[in-house]
Amino acid sequence: MHDIVIYGGEVADGTGSPPRRADVAIDGDRITEVGEVAERGRRQIDASGRLVTPGFVDIHTHLDAQLFWDPVASPSCWHGVTSLVLGNCGVTFAPVRPGEQRYLAEMMESVEDIPVETIMSGVDWGWETYGDYLRALGRRELGVNVGGMIGHCALRTYVMGPRALDEAPASAEEIARMAEVVGEAIDAGALGFSTSRSFMHTVPDGRPVPGTFAAQAELAAIAGALASRGRGTIEVVPRIGERDGPDKANSVAELAWMEQISRDSGRPLTFAMMQSDRRPGLWSWVMDEVAAARGRGADLRPQTAARGSGILYGLVGRTPYDALPGWAELMARPWEARLAALADPARRAALAEEADRPVELSGPLAPKDPAKLYLLPPGPARYDVNPDNSLAAEAARRGISPAAAFLEFTVATGGLGLLYYPVLNQDLDAVAAMLTNPGVVVGVGDAGAHVALTMDAGQSTFLLRHWVREQGLLDIGHAVRKLTAEGAELFGLADRGVVAPGAFADLNVIDLDRLDLDVPQMRADLPLGANRFVQRARGYDYTLVNGRVLIEGDELTDERPGRTLTG
Repeated sequence: MHDIVIYGGEVADGTGSPPRRADVAIDGDRITEVGEVAERGRRQIDASGRLVTPGFVDIHTHLDAQLFWDPVASPSCWHGVTSLVLGNCGVTFAPVRPGEQRYLAEMMESVEDIPVETIMSGVDWGWETYGDYLRALGRRELGVNVGGMIGHCALRTYVMGPRALDEAPASAEEIARMAEVVGEAIDAGALGFSTSRSFMHTVPDGRPVPGTFAAQAELAAIAGALASRGRGTIEVVPRIGERDGPDKANSVAELAWMEQISRDSGRPLTFAMMQSDRRPGLWSWVMDEVAAARGRGADLRPQTAARGSGILYGLVGRTPYDALPGWAELMARPWEARLAALADPARRAALAEEADRPVELSGPLAPKDPAKLYLLPPGPARYDVNPDNSLAAEAARRGISPAAAFLEFTVATGGLGLLYYPVLNQDLDAVAAMLTNPGVVVGVGDAGAHVALTMDAGQSTFLLRHWVREQGLLDIGHAVRKLTAEGAELFGLADRGVVAPGAFADLNVIDLDRLDLDVPQMRADLPLGANRFVQRARGYDYTLVNGRVLIEGDELTDERPGRTLTG
């Protein structure tokens, strides 16, 4: 008998082929048969009327710390993710010299909004090299498979000390040492190397993170360490569109060095590319430039998200009006006290009046356009960016101001309603064009980052619900490939991302008709009681990791079958 037989399902195998009726036999941690399986399993899983897919591969996460206190990687585990990649955007916790751990934690907080005290209390440290970090992670009872890249910020700090932040180039000796350390990390199992070039990523004192000003010679030497081993992926946060003029000089320069590095090293290079209302048409220009570079032999792979990446506002976290004294006083109270205060119509009127007064604020505190704030009432998360769903439209329907409408919406939803403010990928037509571009991979979900501000980790569920079931933009086979094999291939995850004999038994059994995701909820379950948003999903009958059931009926089991992934 087989250990497990999943029978009667429609198998979308990750290759892009349409689903086909097939059984899947599992023995140990591997798939042993796909087709008509005659032998029974010690456990039989009826997948009739269900979609059977490879486990999803999330290539852009920041769960580097969270896995030490939450080894199941929630909420990713609830959305069919069985393998994920850490170490994106250049920020990692290794390599690190003794006594410098807090500096890396502070940098992670500055870039990715993960509270430094949460990191310091929740991570047991005890490593120096990136290989040591992977081994420490591997000693955990993980729920999902985890691989990671060595980050430029930690690398530069490790080799150069305080000079890592300087705009002056690294010396030849420092470059050689960085390349050596990266090579050691790849030998120890790192999946690649990541760096940030964005001026928006800063250390706590406001200076750009280490690596922002790295010369091409430094980047080429690091890429050479990957090339000499014939493995490893390069991930970049580029400064495309930043401090640019009409000639796009910075963007042209960024694409040029990335193309050259990829061509010279023979390694794939992936970078975040999102549509922005502040840079109309830039995403389309980048797609054209990437297509041309790929034609010249560069393996450039833009990453985009399956929907808008957005900030969440609500009584549970923060509101668009928190810079105002009355609102700040309200939000300083515990959540139950906030809700009780809003039960008073006079208090709501006073808050609305304060928000309606002219005020001069800039930056993150500047008032948000109510036409671009969208209602997310409790229940299924629609992420509906239709103008009729905006706070401005709600205010017009009620005949009151946007702030007053937000307060009434908050009270009507028991304090659980949210406002969704997409800051990137606001235009879903642009998202659709990128998702159907064969050179673009799905990523940038940022699981584990900006935990009290955003919740974009459920995009695998959204992609299948919205772009496949509701919109028909992608057929099932193509969509499943984008969520599975494309990411696995990009990061060299052998025998992952496909349903085939010999592949690891990472699998989802999905009720596509029932598949949905809920509006995010705030939980105070981080170390020291810090808040974070989580998002549950429905429709995952089973998720298997390495042949063992992690999710059954949308709920976690007691199994912890995950492993560390090496290139």
